[in-house]
Amino acid sequence: MTGAQRALMPDYLRLIALFGIAVVNVQYIAFSTLHGPADPVGETARDAITVWLVNGLALLKTYGLFSFMLGVGLGFLMRAAVRRGLPFGRVYRNRMIGLLILGIAHGCLFFPGDILTIYAVTGGVLYLFRDWPVRRLVRVGAALLVLQVIIAPPLLLAAPVTPPDVAALEREILTEGGFLGAVVFRSIGFALIMPSFLVIQGISALGWFCLGLAAVKAGMIDDAAHPLWQRARRWCLVPGVILSLTAAALWQWGPPVTGVVLTIVTAPVATLGYLGLIAALSRPPGPMMANALAAGGSSLSVYLGQSIILSTVFSGYGLALWGEVDRLTAVAIAVTVTWALIMALLIWRRWFTLGPLEWLLRRITYARLNT
Repeated sequence: MTGAQRALMPDYLRLIALFGIAVVNVQYIAFSTLHGPADPVGETARDAITVWLVNGLALLKTYGLFSFMLGVGLGFLMRAAVRRGLPFGRVYRNRMIGLLILGIAHGCLFFPGDILTIYAVTGGVLYLFRDWPVRRLVRVGAALLVLQVIIAPPLLLAAPVTPPDVAALEREILTEGGFLGAVVFRSIGFALIMPSFLVIQGISALGWFCLGLAAVKAGMIDDAAHPLWQRARRWCLVPGVILSLTAAALWQWGPPVTGVVLTIVTAPVATLGYLGLIAALSRPPGPMMANALAAGGSSLSVYLGQSIILSTVFSGYGLALWGEVDRLTAVAIAVTVTWALIMALLIWRRWFTLGPLEWLLRRITYARLNT
């Protein structure tokens, strides 16, 4: 594609997803993660409303958007490999290894809820689907999303109750401990939750990967006016958001188990609606938005930068704000940090083509390929 024909939808999708994932992740960085999934959280009315909106509008939906983009990335990587005459299998293997290395480091050092490790493992499975036709990718992707809806709720609700002494240890380490103690605690948490997350979230991720790859193969990602995006917007956006907010309200104020189940069930519908909305927004931007979109292209640097900064802000070895602010303030901090990272990358990319972590991943991806 020429510069004039560049697909804008992936740029808008990445930028929007980055803010959404920051709003979700800060709920698990700034506050305890040891409560049960069916336990309502929020000590004040403002806290409860904030959690309701985060769970209703962003939880699982931004994860779906990110996963969809990885499938799109596979399609783009295939295009680039063919165009440059490179062995795609080796290129893709190296990329998944790079994601795995970054993901493990991220999960152990800064945020146990890392998604890159899940992407690296399930992305390896996606490689087997690379030559599938669009129709099969869509069918398998949809089936995997349905499967995730079936198996995720019982697995989440079966999580054991956290002993009080473990919760007290979490508070002590994250409010008063140093960086090394926090790393040990996060590493243990990462090792314990990752196997179940690979099942619960990995199935969903693989489903969205398939749909993202199908969108590239069908040319939909290059055409924001495609009729299927219009249908997704018309049939999924409003119903998906209303159902998701209703599910989150039940989780927060009604029968929590019912709310958890419905939140998982309605998330794919809302995500499809968001994709349709993002397609509608994907128009040639003005100068300010063009700069933001360019910085959003360094999504790996922004995503990992969010965790590095937010974990420092809230941990005892940083500003020690863990559990000390309300949830709306935590959301505001997360949004501010994301904007600050985007602004920093705008400056960075005046001198460098890639973000720092994109450069590192590219070096791993094309290692020994003379490119």
